[in-house]
Amino acid sequence: MLRDAEKAADATQETALRFLKQLPAFRGDSQLQTWSVGIALNVVREQRRKSFRDETTSLNCEDGSDPDLAPERSSGGSTDAVEQEEQQTKMRSILNTLPDRQREAVTLRFFEELSVEETATAMGCAVGTVKATVHQALRALKLKMQQPS
Repeated sequence: MLRDAEKAADATQETALRFLKQLPAFRGDSQLQTWSVGIALNVVREQRRKSFRDETTSLNCEDGSDPDLAPERSSGGSTDAVEQEEQQTKMRSILNTLPDRQREAVTLRFFEELSVEETATAMGCAVGTVKATVHQALRALKLKMQQPS
């Protein structure tokens, strides 16, 4: 979500510190995993806001894709594997173009495999909001994936 391995490591460390510091205040209103994901999301959001203020550009490369997320290319492979790799690279690039809220929702639902309810709790919004946000994100991803490269 931060598009930078070093920033992600910093966010992980900050999340762990906040988790341990705030653990005594955990009331048990949600699952511990969901609560900790909420802390992580807050840390990520803070880092993105700080990066936006500190940097004049937020892109790591001209096309907006993140080279750290690109799959490694193998020299020997079938045409299907190469096409699949290209589709995955395109999908990652398009995912990075989504608004932050949509990218967060998709990441939590499909990459972190949280339920809609857990995603809503982590994002601090209603279940319906998560459903609508994920729907909008998937529609945008589908349209952009259908466009020629």
